[in-house]
Amino acid sequence: MILITGVAGFIGSCTAECFIKRGFPVVGIDNFDSFYSRSVKEKNISWLKSHHLFSFLEGDLNDVAFMNSITQPVSAVIHLAAKAGVQPSLLQPLQYIHNNIQGTNNLLEWMKRRNIRKMLFASSSSVYGNNNTIPFSESDADIYPVSPYAFTKRSCELLNHTYHHLYGMDIINLRFFTVYGPRQRPDLAIYKFTNAIHNGLPIKLFGKGDTQRDYTFVDDIVQGIFNAYEYLMSNNSIFDTFNLGNNSPISLLHLVELIENVVGKTAIREHLPEQPGDMRITYASIDKAKKILNYNPSTSIEEGLKIFYQWYLTHQ
Repeated sequence: MILITGVAGFIGSCTAECFIKRGFPVVGIDNFDSFYSRSVKEKNISWLKSHHLFSFLEGDLNDVAFMNSITQPVSAVIHLAAKAGVQPSLLQPLQYIHNNIQGTNNLLEWMKRRNIRKMLFASSSSVYGNNNTIPFSESDADIYPVSPYAFTKRSCELLNHTYHHLYGMDIINLRFFTVYGPRQRPDLAIYKFTNAIHNGLPIKLFGKGDTQRDYTFVDDIVQGIFNAYEYLMSNNSIFDTFNLGNNSPISLLHLVELIENVVGKTAIREHLPEQPGDMRITYASIDKAKKILNYNPSTSIEEGLKIFYQWYLTHQ
């Protein structure tokens, strides 16, 4: 049985479906953090809740009593739960430290008590900060996060290594690069821009619009997670880190043009100053993931945006 944290979220619910459809029993946990609507998350897991291979527990990683109540025979953990968002983390850094770092520590302690030795951890491209080495490689030594959110993700990577070293846990950190697609969080750029352009509302563009992101379609990310799981379960005494990206960054202005083409409307642009904590570029080197995990993202940004817009039209 696999435990998936943050199962009601965007990537969590898609990951759980992937494993369920492959015949894996899954227990999912989520605390329905108020960052965005609970009703959205409930819809994300509606299919899962109807499946006999899935069981759901509502609770928080920082609630030790709740964690101790999880007694299912778990063989591996896919840890996707986190307080999300770069800009909100600048306003509430202590909440991000509590939820992300302390929550991860509580999970690792629970695993130690239960003698569970396998975990995949959802890290982020944001850990690279404004790295001058392009594309970003897992072997880059000088990485300095530029937001509290990114700091918590990097801290959790290091915390994972400590538990690997001390207690022999096999852990893989997966650095996701700007994931998008059906069920995407409503606060993220592609969702916000699509919604605004569709409804004839202005979109906010911070800076000159030349920042770049390595947008990666959720199905490709989930396939990467599954491949990493298979690698994790077939190897022992491992601690490793992999980029899961698309290896093809595009600028903010180009993204807007692509969404305009998909929606069939012209965006009303509102230009604003650059935001603190934002990275200039995210750009994944995926050579390592290709070689070891057989990771091969296949969804172009044009195709992915079309799929997302079709989903958006049916989920208003």
